[in-house]
Amino acid sequence: MELSWSMKLRIAAAAAVGFGLIGILAWPLVAPAEPLGIVSVFDGGISFGDVIILAALAILVGFVAYFSAWPYGREIGILAVPFGLAIWAVRSGSVAGLIQINPMLAQRQALFTTLKWEPVLWLAIVAAGFFGVLLAEKIYPAKRKAERPEANSYSNSRIYLNAAIGLVGSLLIAQICIGIFAQNVRVFDSKLGSVLAQPAVSQIVFAVLVSFGIAGFVVKKFLNVGYIWVIIASALVTGFGISTYVKQDILQYLVGHWPAVFFSNAVTSILPVQMVAFGALGPIAGYWLAVQYNYWRREA
Repeated sequence: MELSWSMKLRIAAAAAVGFGLIGILAWPLVAPAEPLGIVSVFDGGISFGDVIILAALAILVGFVAYFSAWPYGREIGILAVPFGLAIWAVRSGSVAGLIQINPMLAQRQALFTTLKWEPVLWLAIVAAGFFGVLLAEKIYPAKRKAERPEANSYSNSRIYLNAAIGLVGSLLIAQICIGIFAQNVRVFDSKLGSVLAQPAVSQIVFAVLVSFGIAGFVVKKFLNVGYIWVIIASALVTGFGISTYVKQDILQYLVGHWPAVFFSNAVTSILPVQMVAFGALGPIAGYWLAVQYNYWRREA
């Protein structure tokens, strides 16, 4: 099934709300002070007050997007905030650029310690947008029967088990696929096997979108699990990657043997805001592709 023009216009309207209110209007709240700086809480880049404003704005964005995509606001409005974050993700500097101005071991450790937990912040902003959509639906529900995916006939215990498997599976699928798709110059290393140069932004966008799209498709197709669990996994991939590939001995080795633009794994070269923004858009696309695929199989 191909999307109709009316649905494409609704998606474009929701995206425009996110682009305008989050991506452009709120950019001064997160814009890095340094030319090579990144969109991050690292080194006081984003304050607690900024986070509160962003959360409130995300609720507003979800609320407005619900009506802009009427009467399919529940299904489409949730895309608005991730679309807005995607603008920041593209405009931000790179991890390699920030490492170049924080080259010492202690500085790099502080940077990666911050980046390890930062995805939870961006996931909370995305969740605030979801809340805005649900609030709008509560106030003014659509007077139509929304096309819902096929009902889940599993028992409660099986549903919870599938959700847990879907979360862990999404984490592993994304970890593996990002390593495959986020490519740049790769150089052999006798200790680490190989090191990878900082991927371009376009390569990161492609890698994260496709990787989480695959995860969303797989968990829907084989576990009948919703995309929410895959989106949650997007906040865990960075921390898992840093814990695995940026241990102190590995980081110390990189500092002593390789320029700042090289990483032991592609995941550690991706900013949390990039991971969560495109890690929220990808699963939704993958999920609905799986729904369409199941529909096509039934009707074939």
